[in-house]
Amino acid sequence: MGSRTGWTWGAVLLALLAFAPLVLGGRFQLGLMSQMCAMAVFALSYNLLLGQTGMLSFGHAVYAGLGGFAVIHLLRGMEAGGLVLPVALLPLAGGLAGAAFAALIGYPTTRRGGTPFAMISLAIGELVYAAAGMLPEWFGGEGGLTADRTAGPAFVPGLWPGWSLGPDTHIYYLTACWTAACALAMRALGRTPLLMLANAVRDNPQRAAFVGQDPHVVRYLMLMASAFFAGIAGGLAALNLEIASADSLGAVRSGTVLLAVVVGGSGFFLGPVAGAVVVVFFSVALSRYTGAWQLYLGLAFAATVLFLPGGLAGAAHGLARRIRRHGPVAVAREFGWTAVGTLSLALGLCLAIELAYAVVHAQGSMATTASPAKALDPSGAGPWVAAGVLLVAGAACSWRGRARLPAMPEGRDA
Repeated sequence: MGSRTGWTWGAVLLALLAFAPLVLGGRFQLGLMSQMCAMAVFALSYNLLLGQTGMLSFGHAVYAGLGGFAVIHLLRGMEAGGLVLPVALLPLAGGLAGAAFAALIGYPTTRRGGTPFAMISLAIGELVYAAAGMLPEWFGGEGGLTADRTAGPAFVPGLWPGWSLGPDTHIYYLTACWTAACALAMRALGRTPLLMLANAVRDNPQRAAFVGQDPHVVRYLMLMASAFFAGIAGGLAALNLEIASADSLGAVRSGTVLLAVVVGGSGFFLGPVAGAVVVVFFSVALSRYTGAWQLYLGLAFAATVLFLPGGLAGAAHGLARRIRRHGPVAVAREFGWTAVGTLSLALGLCLAIELAYAVVHAQGSMATTASPAKALDPSGAGPWVAAGVLLVAGAACSWRGRARLPAMPEGRDA
């Protein structure tokens, strides 16, 4: 993806961030977009490790979680009257907390990359998660810690006195501004010699060491940079939800951000942003309508790994390049049957899953109140036949198309 194209997409995203509340002004929509913004920063920070340095981490949530707890403790200090700080700057404290912990444990853990680093990161994540349960005065135990984001002034006294960060619109715009600033900072970081060295360590650490660059130092610096932005993301999430819990430190959240980066595409700068939107949509929006949302998320992840190795961003880039090279008509003719088959397969699979979920729910399983499975009658043959027809038709169309989805190109968007 060229730099001009990347800046164009960046301008489009900034426009969406600015004008989305004018179109989607409901409380749920604003909360959803705020969570998407925080997850986007989290995913971009993780991609500094995975996509840029080749370091697979299973404990990245630790830095975001500690950033969230730092913000909550500062808010509680302001509630007690001992502190007066601009609340809008508290995510920076979260970033410093994440970077400080990375500086503390990062030097010995980044001596080696690859599988050893992945296993060490998993162990550290579980260690911190276990410690959170043993230190309830710091982490709040099972219930976590809560705080009021209006406990202090939103900004420096006298600056925008009408903003209190209490309304959902105000906290959304604060989150969006932090998201844009962090994205620009990480984009600028991608033009520095450090990121070039990180790419060299990712591709061939032995060659980087041969030319006089220590891969250990590069990995250590990249871990601190990634943890800093992850801490900001955790601070933004804590401000939005006004709570920090031990679950924000666990392996599930680390797996979620890994899933977001893989689904979006780690080879492209804006790929993790797309993955963050998809993951938050599945976990927040879709969960309101079906209890099988985790199954859908898992299937989306598996399909991405199998058929879109470059993620959503890689597929979009490959498709755009084909359109520029061959024209939209030729590409539509090439991928028409495959697109129809994929859509039919997806509809058939969703219908079958909801029917099966309705059967399980009838046997006493829990289900969401808004689940569409409640409108289906799994005891009749009609819905099952319709699901079967959609699946067979989708398989036939996909076989007819016999065109593979665009793979991620060899070049990477730094």
